[in-house]
Amino acid sequence: MKKIFVCVAFLSIAVVAKAQQDSATKSAPNKPFIQNPPLQLPNFGEIHGNFQFDAQYYRVDSLINAPKVPEKILSNGFLNLTYTKDKFYAGLRYESFLNPLQGYPSGFKGSGVPHRYAGYIADDFEVTVGNFYEQFGSGTIFRAYEEKNLGIDNSLDGLRVRFRPVKGIYLKGFVARQRSFFALGPGIVRGADIDFSVNEIFTKLENSNLRYTFGGGFISKYQPDNDPIYILPENVGAFAGRAGIQYKKVTLSGEYAYKINDPSADNKFIYKEGTAISINAGYATKGLGISVAAKRIDNMSFRSDRAASRTDLTLSFLPAATKQHTYMLPSFYPYATQPNGELGIQGEITYTFKKGSLVGGRYGTTITANYASVWGLDTTQVADQKVGYTAKFLSPGKLYFEDKNIEITKKITSKLKAGYTFMHLVYNKDVVQGVPGFGIVYAYINVLDVSYKLAKNNTVRTELQHMRTKQDMGSWAAGLIEYTIAPKYFIAVLDQFNYGNSESKKQIHYVVAQAGYLKNTLRIAGGYGKQREGIICVGGVCRNVPASNGFTLSITSSF
Repeated sequence: MKKIFVCVAFLSIAVVAKAQQDSATKSAPNKPFIQNPPLQLPNFGEIHGNFQFDAQYYRVDSLINAPKVPEKILSNGFLNLTYTKDKFYAGLRYESFLNPLQGYPSGFKGSGVPHRYAGYIADDFEVTVGNFYEQFGSGTIFRAYEEKNLGIDNSLDGLRVRFRPVKGIYLKGFVARQRSFFALGPGIVRGADIDFSVNEIFTKLENSNLRYTFGGGFISKYQPDNDPIYILPENVGAFAGRAGIQYKKVTLSGEYAYKINDPSADNKFIYKEGTAISINAGYATKGLGISVAAKRIDNMSFRSDRAASRTDLTLSFLPAATKQHTYMLPSFYPYATQPNGELGIQGEITYTFKKGSLVGGRYGTTITANYASVWGLDTTQVADQKVGYTAKFLSPGKLYFEDKNIEITKKITSKLKAGYTFMHLVYNKDVVQGVPGFGIVYAYINVLDVSYKLAKNNTVRTELQHMRTKQDMGSWAAGLIEYTIAPKYFIAVLDQFNYGNSESKKQIHYVVAQAGYLKNTLRIAGGYGKQREGIICVGGVCRNVPASNGFTLSITSSF
């Protein structure tokens, strides 16, 4: 029925559009069928969309442990279509994984329309049926979202309402099931959330420099107990409360979450409650920014299917309290949040020296210093196996991750810009990647990034990177050169050289060459080279990327 509903809806749209098009053609038979500007359809509404296609041809390369790919060519692709008219909206997404690229969950294999929805907005009320994304607060107890780089799409399929009864009060609720590749997970998810904006509710405070917000949410999941060994709770609930205050340039916010006992594959089926607390503070003024964050997580993995693993059917979103690095070598060791328990802090200061000052020079200089540490919880095993353990509230356990880094960026002349980064990493690979036997990695990384504008639309950018470490695969050197002819063309060559590997045959150059064409919203890029094995992370959520050797093609467009 769902597929029939979607097909009928879009067929109706197509029929109306074709009828108006035929009418326009008959009234002006001498005009070409394809017109510029495009045919206007009065009172019809608007259709927008975007398209993406990624493919790779895989070559056998035993030297870098690239797995054999029987299909030779793998591809991921999708097309989004969105229709809006007045207060009504509808849309769908067609996806095709034939078969999914290496490193993506194998459950995405095949093609279909797993995402379709319709809804309307009437004054202060909105209803959506079908698939939708949603988040309560920071997402600690609930976030349904899509991240294509990680192969994550845990959208909900059901019904959602949003309502603003009075100014400053925002309500939303839903009942649904989660997407599980091209099917639905076994659990039923129900949730409600409320937000209060005090300054909007009380008109006398609308122009106050002191701003207050607070809110809370509740999520429950239902999953039948069919386990032959354990007596499992079929209904599991979690709630979170949050508050924020802002005074001029200073902000302070926090959130506390609690989950009742939720035995699952993640926590080895213990009957312990889960808790999470996070605090964020910041100060920002011209030329200066300061931020501090702290969090504690204990047994907060939350899924709509207690047997799921990896990134499947997640309800909670637990971002890492660490900096995300985008350069090649620093991204070798990204931190992945440990939902079963961690204690973390992060602080960052950014300062821009004024133009004309001794350090600022003619164009100014910006320096950013960042520090982050994450530890495990200080736990004690207890006799009751159902409880599993107890944990001291603010006592850190084993070190999982530490990152000390400083960045300096400066515009030297009107054509020349440069940036330098130094970082010291302490990385517990056994814990973070779940691969025992490696121990702790200590790495010292230097990055120099320079760009020079050759002409009005021509820019060349280079990166020189070095990572010194005695652990894991040893030291690395990397370089990149990129030439851009704006706004249409770019070409780049990069090399990552594992010169410090203890095995001489694995002292390999991972060379990649890429080129691309851009026009308006169209982007076509292709390349060839070797990809090292590793992990990719976004916001503390990660996936493994196997080694590969071959050609890549990427096409994106929107309208």
